[in-house]
Amino acid sequence: MPQTRIAGIGYYVPSNVVTNNDLLKYMDTSDEWIQERTGIKERRYAHRTDETTTTMGVEAAKIAIERAGITKDDVDFIIFATISPDYYFPGCGVLLQRAMKIKEIGALDVRNQCSGFVYALSIADQFIKTGMYKNILLVASEKHSFGLDFSTRGRNVSVIFGDGAGAVVLQPTEKENQGILSTHLHSDGESAEILAMFNPGTHGNHWVPEPVADFADAPIGEMFMSHEMIDKAQNFPNMDGPAVFKKAIVKFPEVIVEALEKNNLKASDLHLLIPHQANLRIAQYVQQKLQLTDSQVYNNIERYGNTTAASIPIALCEAWEQGKVKEGDLVCLAAFGSGFTWGSALLRW
Repeated sequence: MPQTRIAGIGYYVPSNVVTNNDLLKYMDTSDEWIQERTGIKERRYAHRTDETTTTMGVEAAKIAIERAGITKDDVDFIIFATISPDYYFPGCGVLLQRAMKIKEIGALDVRNQCSGFVYALSIADQFIKTGMYKNILLVASEKHSFGLDFSTRGRNVSVIFGDGAGAVVLQPTEKENQGILSTHLHSDGESAEILAMFNPGTHGNHWVPEPVADFADAPIGEMFMSHEMIDKAQNFPNMDGPAVFKKAIVKFPEVIVEALEKNNLKASDLHLLIPHQANLRIAQYVQQKLQLTDSQVYNNIERYGNTTAASIPIALCEAWEQGKVKEGDLVCLAAFGSGFTWGSALLRW
């Protein structure tokens, strides 16, 4: 059975740099406060109208395709991971296909928040290993800046996130001990509301009439977002930061160790760990827990913030461009996010 290798990789971030001090215009915060809690110094925001989740994904995809030595006509499947799609539906996969004028192939959208890239990578790995597809384009892109609460009320969340995109082209390889060695996926919905965006949504337990048969008799005003929802900021992302932190520092190292043990390896064998760029403090805790050196962990959250699904491919591409990922290196990718969902992928470059 063939293994799955990353044949080409690329990333794109908007040119608009937003520093911590720039946010002082909108909320009561400080550069010191943000850096102390997250490690972030600046992030990128897409142009309000000219850049979308899809267009950023296209730019990253072009680079990945070129570096893979193929053309867009060779792509036989698209996977697009995002939590900030251009439309509620259809998904960004078909929008990217249209924008790049790719032939009529399958397009799959993955909505697994910060774990989106790892989940998508695992899905692609199965398709490649079974021989179903030969050139899968996997894109992860996020435009968070359009939907954040830029006020003091929302600062705990809004200072964290940034915009950007990463992409890889995945191909089969017959080389022994190369490519994706294993992937490991988990979820636990018990505390789903700890990190969530409640509306727009269809849960509405406090306002949808019961039983469902009575829905047709409900006043039209009750069928959509209420003033109460807006007043409670339920149209923006909500997060219990300390609770997320406590969960992440347990599950992050667990899923990394799981991948290593599956392949009879240990943390000291790693050339590079690339965690999803959630919070520098989380990454530092994981590094300490696994007794990794600074050279074994790659972080770029201080420059880009948390780009959720896009954060791993952006960081992986940067590390590769800087010569920190070379042929034969053992690389671990790991993510933890809303849901909660988490996962890891271990690969030999």
